Amino acid sequence: MCEDADVTDAPSSPPRSGAQAVERALGVLRCVEVDDHGVSITELAQRTGLTVSTTHRLTRTLTEADLLIQDPRTERYQLGPALVVLGRKAEQRLGYRQTLPLLEELAAVTGESINLGIRSGNEVRVVLDVVSPQPLRFSQEPGSRVPVHVSAMGKCLLANSGDIDDEINRLGDLVRATHRTITDRDQLRRELELVRERGWALNDEERNPGVRAIAAPVLQPGGGLVGAVAIQGPTVRITDNRLPELAALLGETTHRIAPLLVAPSGH
Repeated sequence: MCEDADVTDAPSSPPRSGAQAVERALGVLRCVEVDDHGVSITELAQRTGLTVSTTHRLTRTLTEADLLIQDPRTERYQLGPALVVLGRKAEQRLGYRQTLPLLEELAAVTGESINLGIRSGNEVRVVLDVVSPQPLRFSQEPGSRVPVHVSAMGKCLLANSGDIDDEINRLGDLVRATHRTITDRDQLRRELELVRERGWALNDEERNPGVRAIAAPVLQPGGGLVGAVAIQGPTVRITDNRLPELAALLGETTHRIAPLLVAPSGH
């Protein structure tokens, strides 16, 4: 979903501040981000709750800045080339590019797909992805977002962000994805306490049937939480007897990449 609760455009509303204009523009970009086939003006207006004229004004400004492009044949909007440049600079400055060889090394050793994720509100945003060479595999593309409570990376981020009860209280409804999803807050609390104690988390078919993931937090020497790294694959390969080995490999990898990453200022 690409919704913004504050983007309604009633004629009688007071003039919008600069911050509200930025929020509207971000809402448009998020809508285009999640649609691989492009989005029309009418669809953007419907999804953001803005009027067509306001949406057209925003898309024109974003297109002039190369943050969006419009397909001349379909008149649908896609993300623009300026975002590629900005993304590459951010990837370099935040340290993600330097960590990729270490994630590729982990994928080669385990034979499974690897993700690096960060917290974005009550979701995990996948930043880097290394796909398993196996024919039967599971992977998540960069930019993918997953609710924290159904993700091994998310559990790591929750367990290491501060007071566990406070973190759980901020989550709102714990939506069920499969019959194994943890939707009970007391059960989630016990799970997060275990994650904090042992240093790694398990997603046991809690988001996708037949898929398991094991993850560990990326903690800087000073204690700052930078993100989390996950190994994920089918349950037939990520078995209980492999978990200790995979946890040890994750611990080694996260220890090596922690100094390379810039810690976020908050979530």
